[in-house]
Amino acid sequence: MKKSPVNLAIFASGRGSNFSAIVKAIKQNEIKVKLVILVCDQPEALVIKRARIARIPVILVKREDFPSRADFEAAIIQRLKSYKINLIALAGFMRILSASFVKRYHNCIMNIHPSLLPDFKGAQAIEDAFKHQAPFTGVTVHFVDAEVDSGPIILQQKVNINKRDSLASLEKRIHALEHKLYPEALKLFINAKLKIKAGKVYLS
Repeated sequence: MKKSPVNLAIFASGRGSNFSAIVKAIKQNEIKVKLVILVCDQPEALVIKRARIARIPVILVKREDFPSRADFEAAIIQRLKSYKINLIALAGFMRILSASFVKRYHNCIMNIHPSLLPDFKGAQAIEDAFKHQAPFTGVTVHFVDAEVDSGPIILQQKVNINKRDSLASLEKRIHALEHKLYPEALKLFINAKLKIKAGKVYLS
């Protein structure tokens, strides 16, 4: 039986370094997926320039153009349906998706977070770990559920925080690991290696 193609959409709001890491992995044939569109909510985001260089169509959907979050998400869903998207990778998308949106794409939305979840949830995870003088932090790739920075964990890897680390040097090492781990997680999904049972991910 022929396997259905995986059509990927990346959601991003900022610089887009993880977007570029995924594009690079696809170009080097490390992951066999069709990156169909970038969905972005910020017209000045650098990721838009990266997408245009990579010749990936950009769907710009600004929250302020819609009277409610439901309308905003409905516009996104309409575009996802038209492009037959069946996998979403959040890569610095600074909008919390509603429970109904997540349910529609159940176990088909991934996110990357710069900590070892459940530790240091939120937008300032690297800074929080550094300020708390934690001995280590890390990177987590997980499926998205209705809670923030939650959902079944796909991959995690630890990063030690050294005494000589500055916040900038720690951020640099965290981001380098993100660029490695996210393509690995996508590859597992695309190759149907991920099984979810009782809220946990198992490799098959």
